[in-house]
Amino acid sequence: MTKLGDMMSSEDPLNFDARGTNQTGMRARNELLVLSLVRQSGALPKADIARITGLSAQTVSVIMRELEQEGLLERGEKVRGKIGQPSIPMKIARNGAFFFGLKLGRRSAEVVLIDFLGNIVDRSSQTYQYPKPSSILEFLNLSVDQLTQSLSQEDQKKIKGLGVAMPFFLWEWATIIGVDEREMAAWKDFDIKSEIEALLNIPTFVENDATSACGAELVFGNPRLPKDFLYFYLGYFVGGGVVFNGKLFRGPSGNAASVGTMPMPTGGSSAKQLVDMASLAGLERRLIDQNIPSSHMWDSSTDWNFDETILTDWISEASAALAHAIVSAISVIDFEHILIDGWFPTDVREKLVQSTRDHVLALNYSGSTIPEVHAGTVGADARVLGAASLPLSHRYLPSAE
Repeated sequence: MTKLGDMMSSEDPLNFDARGTNQTGMRARNELLVLSLVRQSGALPKADIARITGLSAQTVSVIMRELEQEGLLERGEKVRGKIGQPSIPMKIARNGAFFFGLKLGRRSAEVVLIDFLGNIVDRSSQTYQYPKPSSILEFLNLSVDQLTQSLSQEDQKKIKGLGVAMPFFLWEWATIIGVDEREMAAWKDFDIKSEIEALLNIPTFVENDATSACGAELVFGNPRLPKDFLYFYLGYFVGGGVVFNGKLFRGPSGNAASVGTMPMPTGGSSAKQLVDMASLAGLERRLIDQNIPSSHMWDSSTDWNFDETILTDWISEASAALAHAIVSAISVIDFEHILIDGWFPTDVREKLVQSTRDHVLALNYSGSTIPEVHAGTVGADARVLGAASLPLSHRYLPSAE
């Protein structure tokens, strides 16, 4: 099985178009390209940046000087070659900017503060039976105030925005999560973006939670990701994301790759969807049926001391369903690579991915190419990091349009 790091050749190390232009009036776009290049490649000297982007040495020097003055780039250690002057690679300045991310889930919410490199500076979380708009705003307000205090006064001025990753159409899932429909109805007319901006006076961006998780792969994941792939994220429910040519495809409604609704073959008269068979809600039901406490699985994505038989049975069902979803997807678009991630320990993810590979190989692929199935590279924090990446991407990364 091909390793994720081997998916791309060394001659094509980036998942975006890194070519700039020396035409006047394009400096802002060139600056974003340089920032993206340094973010994905690590520290780079000016000569390498000029070669990769096609920009003139003079243009690169001007851009690098301005980005350094803005505090977005900083100088690395000198690299001495055999001849000539030593080169000074430039790298992303960790404290160049800060961003908040809110992951709003069906059973838990989390707020993180990240630095310019995507490192989590601090975090706050809470669990509940179901989310209420008023409670979420209260939690967010307290969390932002608390997390802001972890920064110096100088760094507090560098907070540039807040992103929200949340399931769309939350109100439609009341029955599935065992809540009276009236309890969730408030979400239907709740404009969370406007409410947060009015409350915190901070630029706010909202995206589907699974799409955000997929976006985290592009911004903070392995820089050698393939340029096209289908992504699955297993949380309370299951969602997905699609990447074409190194860019996140959101679709006209922003809800592309809503894979949870994909129909599953059950062999009976009852119709099931992927969400019924490949989500953590199914694992929770198995635990509850055996009178095993399940609430702590939402408190932590690592401390899972569950009955091995229950976990193995869930992995078997979930991986079989994912395999059928993959076959259905590649019959429409010939994805060569599939990534799977979720809110679970690393060893559970690895078992789920391997089991999915096995099921995929056992299915009928006549007329199609068997795709490679890999584990995601961000992990359980993909949704909340994806949320925090929204204001970062909007302000400092090349447009996805």
